[in-house]
Amino acid sequence: MKIPPFKLERYFAKYEFNIRYLLSSSDCDGFNMQEILDLATNEEYELWKNLQLGYTESQGFPMLRDEITKLYSKITLDQVMVLTPEEGIFIALNSILSKEDHVICISPSYQSLHQIVESIGCDITYWRPDEERGWYFDPKDIEKSIQTNTRLIIINFPHNPTGYLPSLDDFQKIVDIAKDNNLLLFSDEMYRYLEHDPQLRLPSASDLYCNAISLSGLSKTFGLAGLRIGWITTQNSDLLNEMIAYKDYTTICSNAPSEILGFIALRHKENLININLKKIRQNLNFLDDFIKNHSQSLSWVKPNAGTIGLAKLNINMPSLDFCERVVKDIGVMIVPSEMFDYGTSHIRLGFGRANLPEVLEILDRYKLSQ
Repeated sequence: MKIPPFKLERYFAKYEFNIRYLLSSSDCDGFNMQEILDLATNEEYELWKNLQLGYTESQGFPMLRDEITKLYSKITLDQVMVLTPEEGIFIALNSILSKEDHVICISPSYQSLHQIVESIGCDITYWRPDEERGWYFDPKDIEKSIQTNTRLIIINFPHNPTGYLPSLDDFQKIVDIAKDNNLLLFSDEMYRYLEHDPQLRLPSASDLYCNAISLSGLSKTFGLAGLRIGWITTQNSDLLNEMIAYKDYTTICSNAPSEILGFIALRHKENLININLKKIRQNLNFLDDFIKNHSQSLSWVKPNAGTIGLAKLNINMPSLDFCERVVKDIGVMIVPSEMFDYGTSHIRLGFGRANLPEVLEILDRYKLSQ
């Protein structure tokens, strides 16, 4: 498969490890390994201490998969496959699609959600939000986009990059549209459990529909991106077996130390989630105040889930030029909307890092509209 460069990841590669301040990161600060091991019970620590560095089970360490099922209401151990999150997108879409298929995909989105579809050769219709209605994604627009060869709907909630979270009623409408039209539903749920109000949390699509495939992992919600552990869940056993077989051509199996550390982390997930949510809520207030204080240059719809939001840049300059200028002048990296193929007037802002107040203070001294 020939596939174009991943714009967002290439942009991060250019700056992420070369500058001090990141204002667009989508993850929370990473926990260090000792913090995770300090959570472990004696039994859990014995697994770590006695770990054999050989191959692991292709579908994933059973004890890890068992912990993963506790994040769902219907998913069982045999309905989980462990892999890296990006690998999950690649494997699922390649297992599901043929070039004759039509796909409806949420947009803007993480590039691989639509780029792999396009590279397979599928016809694609983008499901776009209404910014004036608070980044509202209207389920009726999905229904209008269905064609005779539509095979798959791709969604992502909480949404990257807007931070939008639909109501339970709208989410159920999306699932029902897939059911009623016998379509597969791929649901990117990487930011699930980071709802700013837990009462707004949506069920996993894979719990609601037998032909839904849900993607999640440890990178965003749990602050463990370096473990490179994610998972696919689905009640569709035939499709899951196809994806497991496809994994033989990618990583074959997961990293043994990461599986054990991930298992320990999920055993103590509330500790990690609560630390991250406390930081997110505090930072979101700081960032919202900052945007209000710079309303001539910035505006946004305040997110209600996740670690990121998409702000409107109200200056006479393309967002890419603005971001390149800011990183050059003051060493603060901001992601422009061009990295999401979403015009030239928005920037993605992240609020999952502890140094956000320091970054905002530096940016406050800088004339945004100059």
